[in-house]
Amino acid sequence: MAHDALADTSISSTEPSSTSSVSTSHFFPFAASPDIIRSHEKDNFVIAGLITQAQSIIRSFKGARFAHAHVDAIRNLTEILYFSLTTLIGNRTLGEEYCDIVQLEDDTLQLPSFARRAGYIASSVLAPWLLQWVLPALRRTIRTKLEQRIATNDLKEPRSKRSLMALRCRTYILEHLDSLTSLSPIYALSLATFYFTGSYYHLSKRLWGLRYVFTRRIGENEQRVGYEVLGTLLALQMAVQCIMHVRQTVESLQAEEVGSIPTSKSLAHKEKVFLSSIQHPPSALALPASAPRYDLSTNTTAMPWIPAGQQRKCTLCLELFKDPSVTTCGHVFCWTCVRDWVQEKPECPLCRQEVLASKVLPLRG
Repeated sequence: MAHDALADTSISSTEPSSTSSVSTSHFFPFAASPDIIRSHEKDNFVIAGLITQAQSIIRSFKGARFAHAHVDAIRNLTEILYFSLTTLIGNRTLGEEYCDIVQLEDDTLQLPSFARRAGYIASSVLAPWLLQWVLPALRRTIRTKLEQRIATNDLKEPRSKRSLMALRCRTYILEHLDSLTSLSPIYALSLATFYFTGSYYHLSKRLWGLRYVFTRRIGENEQRVGYEVLGTLLALQMAVQCIMHVRQTVESLQAEEVGSIPTSKSLAHKEKVFLSSIQHPPSALALPASAPRYDLSTNTTAMPWIPAGQQRKCTLCLELFKDPSVTTCGHVFCWTCVRDWVQEKPECPLCRQEVLASKVLPLRG
Protein backbone atom coordinates (compact mmCIF):
# COMPACT_ATOMS: atom_id res chain seq x y z
CA MET A 1 0.00 0.00 0.00
CA ALA A 2 1.16 3.54 -0.63
CA HIS A 3 2.23 5.65 2.30
CA ASP A 4 -0.58 7.34 4.24
CA ALA A 5 1.63 10.22 5.29
CA LEU A 6 0.30 13.66 4.49
CA ALA A 7 2.03 16.70 3.06
CA ASP A 8 0.68 20.03 4.23
CA THR A 9 0.96 23.54 2.89
CA SER A 10 -0.03 26.60 4.87
CA ILE A 11 -1.52 29.70 3.34
CA SER A 12 -1.36 32.78 5.54
CA SER A 13 -3.18 36.02 4.83
CA THR A 14 -2.76 39.22 6.83
CA GLU A 15 -5.44 41.90 7.02
CA PRO A 16 -4.12 45.45 6.43
CA SER A 17 -5.79 46.85 9.56
CA SER A 18 -4.96 43.94 11.85
CA THR A 19 -1.80 42.20 13.01
CA SER A 20 -3.49 38.82 13.33
CA SER A 21 -3.13 36.25 10.57
CA VAL A 22 -5.45 33.50 9.46
CA SER A 23 -3.83 30.17 8.61
CA THR A 24 -5.51 27.52 6.53
CA SER A 25 -3.99 24.06 6.07
CA HIS A 26 -4.59 21.82 3.09
CA PHE A 27 -3.60 18.16 3.33
CA PHE A 28 -2.60 16.23 0.25
CA PRO A 29 -1.80 12.50 0.48
CA PHE A 30 1.14 10.99 -1.32
CA ALA A 31 0.24 9.60 -4.74
CA ALA A 32 -0.23 5.84 -5.12
CA SER A 33 1.82 3.60 -7.40
CA PRO A 34 -0.82 3.18 -10.16
CA ASP A 35 -1.23 6.94 -10.57
CA ILE A 36 2.53 7.50 -10.77
CA ILE A 37 2.98 4.77 -13.37
CA ARG A 38 0.00 6.06 -15.34
CA SER A 39 1.53 9.52 -15.35
CA HIS A 40 4.84 8.25 -16.71
CA GLU A 41 3.09 6.20 -19.38
CA LYS A 42 1.15 9.27 -20.48
CA ASP A 43 4.37 11.28 -20.73
CA ASN A 44 6.05 8.50 -22.70
CA PHE A 45 3.11 8.43 -25.11
CA VAL A 46 3.35 12.19 -25.67
CA ILE A 47 7.13 12.07 -26.08
CA ALA A 48 6.85 9.23 -28.60
CA GLY A 49 4.50 11.34 -30.71
CA LEU A 50 6.84 14.32 -30.54
CA ILE A 51 9.80 12.14 -31.55
CA THR A 52 7.89 10.88 -34.58
CA GLN A 53 7.07 14.43 -35.64
CA ALA A 54 10.66 15.57 -35.09
CA GLN A 55 11.97 12.71 -37.22
CA SER A 56 9.54 13.59 -39.99
CA ILE A 57 10.66 17.21 -39.97
CA ILE A 58 14.35 16.32 -40.02
CA ARG A 59 13.77 13.70 -42.71
CA SER A 60 12.12 16.30 -44.94
CA PHE A 61 15.03 18.74 -44.54
CA LYS A 62 18.09 16.49 -44.22
CA GLY A 63 16.95 13.22 -45.77
CA ALA A 64 16.13 9.76 -44.45
CA ARG A 65 19.77 8.71 -44.16
CA PHE A 66 20.60 11.61 -41.84
CA ALA A 67 17.50 11.00 -39.71
CA HIS A 68 18.31 7.31 -39.38
CA ALA A 69 21.94 7.98 -38.47
CA HIS A 70 20.98 10.44 -35.71
CA VAL A 71 17.94 8.67 -34.29
CA ASP A 72 19.36 8.63 -30.74
CA ALA A 73 20.18 12.33 -30.80
CA ILE A 74 16.71 13.20 -32.10
CA ARG A 75 15.03 11.11 -29.40
CA ASN A 76 17.06 12.53 -26.53
CA LEU A 77 16.90 16.15 -27.68
CA THR A 78 13.13 15.88 -28.08
CA GLU A 79 12.81 14.47 -24.58
CA ILE A 80 14.99 17.27 -23.18
CA LEU A 81 12.84 19.84 -24.97
CA TYR A 82 9.65 18.33 -23.54
CA PHE A 83 10.90 18.35 -19.95
CA SER A 84 12.45 21.81 -20.36
CA LEU A 85 9.08 23.27 -21.37
CA THR A 86 7.32 21.55 -18.45
CA THR A 87 9.39 20.43 -15.47
CA LEU A 88 12.35 22.78 -15.82
CA ILE A 89 10.30 25.99 -15.82
CA GLY A 90 8.13 24.78 -12.94
CA ASN A 91 5.09 23.47 -14.83
CA ARG A 92 3.57 20.03 -14.63
CA THR A 93 3.92 17.54 -17.44
CA LEU A 94 0.87 16.38 -19.35
CA GLY A 95 1.01 13.06 -17.52
CA GLU A 96 1.09 14.76 -14.13
CA GLU A 97 -1.87 16.93 -15.05
CA TYR A 98 -3.74 13.92 -16.37
CA CYS A 99 -3.37 12.07 -13.04
CA ASP A 100 -3.79 15.16 -10.79
CA ILE A 101 -0.38 14.78 -9.14
CA VAL A 102 2.44 17.21 -8.43
CA GLN A 103 5.99 16.53 -7.31
CA LEU A 104 7.48 17.90 -4.08
CA GLU A 105 10.80 17.71 -2.31
CA ASP A 106 10.65 14.84 0.15
CA ASP A 107 12.58 16.67 2.87
CA THR A 108 10.94 20.12 2.75
CA LEU A 109 7.54 19.19 1.23
CA GLN A 110 7.85 22.27 -0.98
CA LEU A 111 7.81 22.61 -4.73
CA PRO A 112 11.14 21.45 -6.19
CA SER A 113 13.84 24.05 -6.58
CA PHE A 114 15.31 24.87 -9.98
CA ALA A 115 18.51 22.96 -9.12
CA ARG A 116 16.61 19.78 -8.34
CA ARG A 117 14.48 20.07 -11.46
CA ALA A 118 17.53 20.60 -13.65
CA GLY A 119 19.39 17.77 -11.89
CA TYR A 120 16.49 15.41 -12.46
CA ILE A 121 16.38 16.16 -16.20
CA ALA A 122 20.16 15.83 -16.52
CA SER A 123 20.31 12.51 -14.67
CA SER A 124 17.26 10.99 -16.40
CA VAL A 125 18.04 12.01 -20.00
CA LEU A 126 21.59 13.33 -20.39
CA ALA A 127 23.32 10.77 -18.14
CA PRO A 128 22.00 7.66 -19.98
CA TRP A 129 22.78 9.34 -23.31
CA LEU A 130 26.35 9.98 -22.17
CA LEU A 131 26.73 6.44 -20.84
CA GLN A 132 25.92 5.11 -24.31
CA TRP A 133 29.25 6.60 -25.45
CA VAL A 134 31.31 6.13 -22.30
CA LEU A 135 30.49 2.53 -21.36
CA PRO A 136 31.58 0.91 -24.67
CA ALA A 137 34.92 2.74 -24.57
CA LEU A 138 35.41 1.81 -20.92
CA ARG A 139 34.62 -1.83 -21.64
CA ARG A 140 37.08 -1.92 -24.54
CA THR A 141 39.81 -0.48 -22.34
CA ILE A 142 39.18 -2.93 -19.50
CA ARG A 143 38.90 -5.87 -21.90
CA THR A 144 42.19 -4.99 -23.58
CA LYS A 145 44.03 -4.78 -20.26
CA LEU A 146 42.56 -8.04 -19.01
CA GLU A 147 43.46 -9.86 -22.23
CA GLN A 148 47.02 -8.54 -21.98
CA ARG A 149 47.34 -9.77 -18.40
CA ILE A 150 45.93 -13.18 -19.32
CA ALA A 151 48.27 -13.41 -22.31
CA THR A 152 51.22 -12.56 -20.04
CA ASN A 153 50.27 -15.34 -17.62
CA ASP A 154 49.77 -17.64 -20.58
CA LEU A 155 53.51 -17.54 -21.28
CA LYS A 156 54.63 -18.75 -17.87
CA GLU A 157 53.76 -21.63 -15.60
CA PRO A 158 51.87 -20.97 -12.34
CA ARG A 159 53.95 -20.66 -9.23
CA SER A 160 51.31 -20.41 -6.54
CA LYS A 161 47.61 -20.78 -5.91
CA ARG A 162 47.42 -17.02 -5.60
CA SER A 163 48.41 -16.47 -9.22
CA LEU A 164 45.94 -19.12 -10.35
CA MET A 165 43.15 -17.46 -8.38
CA ALA A 166 44.05 -14.07 -9.88
CA LEU A 167 43.90 -15.62 -13.34
CA ARG A 168 40.47 -17.05 -12.65
CA CYS A 169 39.24 -13.68 -11.39
CA ARG A 170 40.45 -11.97 -14.54
CA THR A 171 38.82 -14.50 -16.82
CA TYR A 172 35.58 -14.23 -14.84
CA ILE A 173 35.56 -10.43 -15.14
CA LEU A 174 36.41 -10.68 -18.84
CA GLU A 175 33.58 -13.14 -19.46
CA HIS A 176 30.94 -11.13 -17.53
CA LEU A 177 32.27 -7.64 -18.23
CA ASP A 178 29.08 -6.42 -19.91
CA SER A 179 26.93 -7.56 -16.98
CA LEU A 180 29.28 -6.16 -14.35
CA THR A 181 29.33 -2.72 -16.00
CA SER A 182 25.58 -2.60 -16.66
CA LEU A 183 23.16 -0.43 -14.69
CA SER A 184 20.25 -2.81 -15.23
CA PRO A 185 20.52 -4.45 -11.77
CA ILE A 186 20.44 -1.01 -10.13
CA TYR A 187 17.33 -0.04 -12.09
CA ALA A 188 15.65 -3.34 -11.22
CA LEU A 189 16.40 -2.92 -7.52
CA SER A 190 15.08 0.65 -7.56
CA LEU A 191 11.91 -0.49 -9.35
CA ALA A 192 11.33 -3.30 -6.84
CA THR A 193 11.71 -0.78 -4.01
CA PHE A 194 9.14 1.46 -5.69
CA TYR A 195 6.63 -1.39 -5.88
CA PHE A 196 6.98 -1.94 -2.13
CA THR A 197 7.04 1.70 -0.98
CA GLY A 198 5.06 3.48 -3.71
CA SER A 199 7.65 6.27 -4.06
CA TYR A 200 10.47 7.20 -6.48
CA TYR A 201 9.36 5.41 -9.64
CA HIS A 202 12.38 6.71 -11.55
CA LEU A 203 15.90 6.28 -10.19
CA SER A 204 16.60 9.97 -10.86
CA LYS A 205 13.72 11.00 -8.63
CA ARG A 206 15.19 8.87 -5.86
CA LEU A 207 18.56 10.57 -6.28
CA TRP A 208 17.08 14.06 -6.10
CA GLY A 209 14.39 13.32 -3.50
CA LEU A 210 11.28 14.08 -5.56
CA ARG A 211 7.92 12.56 -4.58
CA TYR A 212 4.40 12.92 -5.88
CA VAL A 213 1.29 14.04 -3.99
CA PHE A 214 -2.32 14.28 -5.12
CA THR A 215 -3.78 17.69 -5.86
CA ARG A 216 -7.26 16.47 -5.01
CA ARG A 217 -8.73 15.21 -1.80
CA ILE A 218 -8.98 11.46 -1.24
CA GLY A 219 -12.11 10.16 0.43
CA GLU A 220 -11.76 8.18 3.61
CA ASN A 221 -13.37 5.13 2.02
CA GLU A 222 -11.53 5.46 -1.29
CA GLN A 223 -9.37 2.41 -1.90
CA ARG A 224 -5.71 3.02 -2.73
CA VAL A 225 -4.09 0.02 -4.40
CA GLY A 226 -0.37 -0.73 -4.37
CA TYR A 227 1.87 -3.02 -6.40
CA GLU A 228 3.53 -5.02 -3.62
CA VAL A 229 2.89 -8.26 -5.52
CA LEU A 230 4.94 -6.99 -8.48
CA GLY A 231 7.73 -6.02 -6.10
CA THR A 232 7.74 -9.52 -4.61
CA LEU A 233 7.87 -11.16 -8.04
CA LEU A 234 10.69 -8.88 -9.18
CA ALA A 235 12.68 -9.55 -6.00
CA LEU A 236 12.20 -13.32 -6.45
CA GLN A 237 13.34 -13.08 -10.05
CA MET A 238 16.55 -11.27 -9.08
CA ALA A 239 17.18 -13.75 -6.25
CA VAL A 240 16.76 -16.76 -8.55
CA GLN A 241 19.09 -15.23 -11.15
CA CYS A 242 21.75 -14.60 -8.49
CA ILE A 243 21.47 -18.14 -7.13
CA MET A 244 21.72 -19.70 -10.59
CA HIS A 245 24.74 -17.55 -11.45
CA VAL A 246 26.54 -18.47 -8.23
CA ARG A 247 25.76 -22.15 -8.76
CA GLN A 248 27.08 -22.12 -12.32
CA THR A 249 30.25 -20.34 -11.23
CA VAL A 250 30.89 -22.83 -8.40
CA GLU A 251 30.24 -25.81 -10.66
CA SER A 252 32.64 -24.38 -13.23
CA LEU A 253 35.37 -23.98 -10.61
CA GLN A 254 34.82 -27.47 -9.29
CA ALA A 255 34.98 -28.92 -12.80
CA GLU A 256 38.30 -27.17 -13.39
CA GLU A 257 39.79 -28.52 -10.16
CA VAL A 258 38.65 -32.08 -10.85
CA GLY A 259 39.30 -31.99 -14.59
CA SER A 260 42.49 -31.97 -16.58
CA ILE A 261 43.23 -28.22 -16.45
CA PRO A 262 45.93 -27.96 -13.78
CA THR A 263 47.87 -25.01 -15.16
CA SER A 264 47.05 -21.39 -15.70
CA LYS A 265 48.39 -21.67 -19.25
CA SER A 266 45.72 -24.14 -20.32
CA LEU A 267 43.06 -22.28 -18.35
CA ALA A 268 43.94 -18.97 -19.95
CA HIS A 269 43.98 -20.55 -23.40
CA LYS A 270 40.57 -22.11 -22.88
CA GLU A 271 39.02 -18.91 -21.56
CA LYS A 272 40.64 -16.79 -24.26
CA VAL A 273 39.36 -19.00 -27.08
CA PHE A 274 35.87 -19.13 -25.58
CA LEU A 275 35.66 -15.41 -24.89
CA SER A 276 37.03 -14.46 -28.28
CA SER A 277 34.14 -16.30 -29.92
CA ILE A 278 31.51 -14.76 -27.63
CA GLN A 279 32.73 -11.25 -26.89
CA HIS A 280 34.51 -10.61 -30.21
CA PRO A 281 32.49 -12.15 -33.05
CA PRO A 282 33.95 -11.63 -36.52
CA SER A 283 33.03 -8.12 -37.53
CA ALA A 284 31.65 -7.32 -40.94
CA LEU A 285 33.71 -5.54 -43.54
CA ALA A 286 33.93 -1.86 -42.68
CA LEU A 287 33.35 0.21 -45.80
CA PRO A 288 33.77 3.99 -45.71
CA ALA A 289 30.37 5.64 -45.57
CA SER A 290 31.65 8.93 -47.02
CA ALA A 291 33.11 7.37 -50.17
CA PRO A 292 31.14 4.28 -51.23
CA ARG A 293 32.77 1.98 -53.72
CA TYR A 294 29.57 1.44 -55.69
CA ASP A 295 27.26 4.48 -55.81
CA LEU A 296 24.40 3.85 -58.21
CA SER A 297 23.32 7.50 -58.05
CA THR A 298 26.55 8.69 -59.66
CA ASN A 299 27.50 5.58 -61.65
CA THR A 300 24.48 4.37 -63.57
CA THR A 301 26.47 1.56 -65.23
CA ALA A 302 27.45 -0.04 -61.92
CA MET A 303 25.86 -3.42 -61.27
CA PRO A 304 23.74 -3.52 -64.45
CA TRP A 305 22.20 -6.84 -63.36
CA ILE A 306 20.06 -4.93 -60.81
CA PRO A 307 16.81 -3.95 -62.59
CA ALA A 308 16.17 -0.27 -63.13
CA GLY A 309 13.54 1.65 -61.22
CA GLN A 310 12.50 1.11 -57.62
CA GLN A 311 14.53 -2.09 -57.35
CA ARG A 312 17.72 -0.02 -57.44
CA LYS A 313 16.62 2.00 -54.39
CA CYS A 314 17.16 1.17 -50.74
CA THR A 315 13.93 0.75 -48.76
CA LEU A 316 15.52 2.38 -45.69
CA CYS A 317 16.83 5.65 -47.12
CA LEU A 318 14.67 5.61 -50.31
CA GLU A 319 17.73 6.56 -52.36
CA LEU A 320 19.76 4.70 -54.98
CA PHE A 321 22.00 2.00 -53.54
CA LYS A 322 25.38 2.92 -52.12
CA ASP A 323 27.44 -0.26 -51.72
CA PRO A 324 24.47 -2.66 -52.02
CA SER A 325 24.59 -5.40 -49.39
CA VAL A 326 22.44 -8.49 -49.04
CA THR A 327 21.19 -10.09 -45.82
CA THR A 328 20.87 -13.81 -45.18
CA CYS A 329 17.16 -13.62 -46.06
CA GLY A 330 17.96 -12.18 -49.52
CA HIS A 331 16.97 -8.51 -49.14
CA VAL A 332 19.29 -5.77 -50.41
CA PHE A 333 20.00 -2.44 -48.71
CA CYS A 334 22.71 0.22 -48.63
CA TRP A 335 25.66 -0.95 -46.57
CA THR A 336 25.54 1.91 -44.05
CA CYS A 337 21.74 1.66 -43.75
CA VAL A 338 21.61 -2.05 -42.96
CA ARG A 339 24.70 -1.84 -40.77
CA ASP A 340 23.18 0.86 -38.58
CA TRP A 341 19.87 -0.98 -38.52
CA VAL A 342 21.21 -4.35 -37.34
CA GLN A 343 23.26 -2.62 -34.66
CA GLU A 344 20.00 -1.35 -33.19
CA LYS A 345 17.82 -4.36 -34.08
CA PRO A 346 19.47 -7.60 -35.27
CA GLU A 347 16.70 -8.37 -37.75
CA CYS A 348 15.81 -7.69 -41.37
CA PRO A 349 13.87 -4.42 -41.81
CA LEU A 350 11.47 -6.12 -44.24
CA CYS A 351 10.82 -9.71 -43.16
CA ARG A 352 12.03 -9.42 -39.51
CA GLN A 353 14.21 -12.51 -39.76
CA GLU A 354 17.30 -12.57 -37.55
CA VAL A 355 20.30 -10.87 -39.16
CA LEU A 356 23.83 -10.59 -37.77
CA ALA A 357 26.17 -7.83 -38.91
CA SER A 358 28.85 -10.42 -39.63
CA LYS A 359 26.49 -12.19 -42.08
CA VAL A 360 25.65 -9.14 -44.22
CA LEU A 361 27.52 -9.47 -47.54
CA PRO A 362 28.43 -6.46 -49.74
CA LEU A 363 27.67 -7.12 -53.39
CA ARG A 364 30.34 -6.78 -56.05
CA GLY A 365 30.45 -6.67 -59.82
